[in-house]
Amino acid sequence: MRLRTTLVLICLLVLVGFLGFQLELTLPGRPPNINNTYTPLTQSPPQGIGSYDVLGYSISKLEAEKLLQTETGQEILSPANGAVEVTEELIDLGRDAFYRETFGNEYLFTDVVGILDGPINLRSIASSVLNLKGQPTTNLQVPIDQDITVGKRTFKAGTVVNTGLDVSGGSLFPLGLITHLDKGKVRVGVTCALCHATVNEQTGRVLEGAINTNINLGSLIAMASNSAALFRQTDVNPNKIPPGEHSFINNKGETAKLPDQKIMEDEVDAAMLSWAPGNFVSNGDLENNSAQIPTSYTHETFPYAWSGVASIGWFHGLTTLNNAVFGLNADPTTTADASESVLGIDKEVYLGTMLQNASSRKFQLPEGAKPSEFFDKVDPTPGEPGINSVIKMPEYPKGSLFMQNGLMANTPGLPVAAQLNGMSAFQNTLAPPAHEAADIDTLKRGAAIFQKANCAQCHSGRYFTNHKVIPVKEIATQPKRAPASRKFAQEFVPPDTYPPNVPIPLFANPPVLSVPTDITPQKDIELSYALSDPNGGYKVQNLIGLYLSAPYLHDGGVAASADSIKQDDTGRFTIAIKDELGMAGTLMRGIAPNPENSLRVLLDRKLRKAVVAANRNNPDLQRSNVDGSGHEYWVDKKAGYSTQDQTDLIKFLLSIDDVPRVLPETSIAHR
Repeated sequence: MRLRTTLVLICLLVLVGFLGFQLELTLPGRPPNINNTYTPLTQSPPQGIGSYDVLGYSISKLEAEKLLQTETGQEILSPANGAVEVTEELIDLGRDAFYRETFGNEYLFTDVVGILDGPINLRSIASSVLNLKGQPTTNLQVPIDQDITVGKRTFKAGTVVNTGLDVSGGSLFPLGLITHLDKGKVRVGVTCALCHATVNEQTGRVLEGAINTNINLGSLIAMASNSAALFRQTDVNPNKIPPGEHSFINNKGETAKLPDQKIMEDEVDAAMLSWAPGNFVSNGDLENNSAQIPTSYTHETFPYAWSGVASIGWFHGLTTLNNAVFGLNADPTTTADASESVLGIDKEVYLGTMLQNASSRKFQLPEGAKPSEFFDKVDPTPGEPGINSVIKMPEYPKGSLFMQNGLMANTPGLPVAAQLNGMSAFQNTLAPPAHEAADIDTLKRGAAIFQKANCAQCHSGRYFTNHKVIPVKEIATQPKRAPASRKFAQEFVPPDTYPPNVPIPLFANPPVLSVPTDITPQKDIELSYALSDPNGGYKVQNLIGLYLSAPYLHDGGVAASADSIKQDDTGRFTIAIKDELGMAGTLMRGIAPNPENSLRVLLDRKLRKAVVAANRNNPDLQRSNVDGSGHEYWVDKKAGYSTQDQTDLIKFLLSIDDVPRVLPETSIAHR
């Protein structure tokens, strides 16, 4: 039976390869069947069909129906005024984009970064998927078939890499990886689903919107042949690397030497190997400030991102957040024009460092060339900055609160922001499945403790957030990431956009609309970008689906395994296995954090002290700025709470899905 399956697969690969020489194919060809997800079994937020979003201002269906009865109202809700109607078609477009749209990042990851050149490649991934024999996994394990050295670390042949890639039951493709075959050339790109969807390992069903808490992005990228191209996401500055042998023409027209390619690669690899599973460095500020991937349970939880920097524009900043993934974070070439002003790196050094060791010969910088001129010749999206498919906003090359680098991801043939807005509308329909954490009496006691401990002061309202940004000095969590966007913001100009009915490619002199900046308080905007306070702040997160999102805090440092904390004979919870505390003792060792124990660590100062110590004793976590400190709002003995109080609160927190069985009084009032 196994031989027959292998032969069939080989025949299919041969056929696909043949067809790939004739035309372009994309695999997988569609999102997962909705019946293979938990979404039909989930009580989701209102879809808002018939409502409108006017550049961040939400108009309900009832309000829209009244407005559409007048000429003035029709003008308000017209695309020319920036209005986007929420329809089933828009949500379907967003779901399709969530699972399949790369905006062209397969060129960056395959042709430049060389994601297929290392030991984790299409062959090794396909072989590992076949070995599952149709069973699901939340962690595709890929063995290395030869000794390799990455980031000055040696991996012996036979070493099994925990990729954290999810494969649903019966699937031949990991979630979020898209394979493109174009005239015989194979490229791999990534979509939102790589990080923002996961699989239930028992049922094989997809949890749409849940964090892929163990996706090992650092290792996956570090194993590539030219991960140095993503130096912007690390603390490796090419200006501080000794020159190598590769000559180029700098911005003064002079011949110079690029940073030594091997040193650069080794240093970037080492930085990326320090990233904890489930974490990614999204801000290209030359700091290794990793943060946990957030959930996509976004309904009524604005502003978005850990610091709240996505705060204006369509869907109250969610479209801005979606754009940041593809129009900024996933393609460093999109900030090449701003590299001098924002990072202090000559544009030619910036691009030359990325391209000197590109995987594809087509993208490899020739000796003695001027990088920007060479890039213009090989750019797969000629006429637009960057490799990914983007359009210039009216203020480009300046950025704005709306589009941080002045670029918007967009696909030719679709109108402005269609897929980004569609993903916003889709994400706002997502919620975790119901979770029976405890009996109703326990949950009521837990909700009462939630109130008594003043948790609701910040985690208020139906979706457990007051939408505020809290200064670092007050929240006291790991501070490195909070000011990460300051340098971008110092270059901002007033935000503009094109109406959502303008087609792509843009025609000459398209109409321009001003994007309102008053839907989020100015003080929160300034704090999110560390403008009013150089230390910045973190946005109050919602508490939806905590049972799916351990570890906790923005750096993911609050973690404990299922066996690490036990109740002793006196009823107190104490540390049973010290080596399974923190990120250092869980995901860094391939051990899943236990939600209940991890929340206990969050609430108990004695347990947290041990967790922070474990993280700080790990050199990798120190380099990537993960320690699990701060958020010192204790519910423990010293604060006057019993062990039972603490347990009841934890059970309540774990019960918060989209329709919790019990809500605190303040949340009921905000319904």
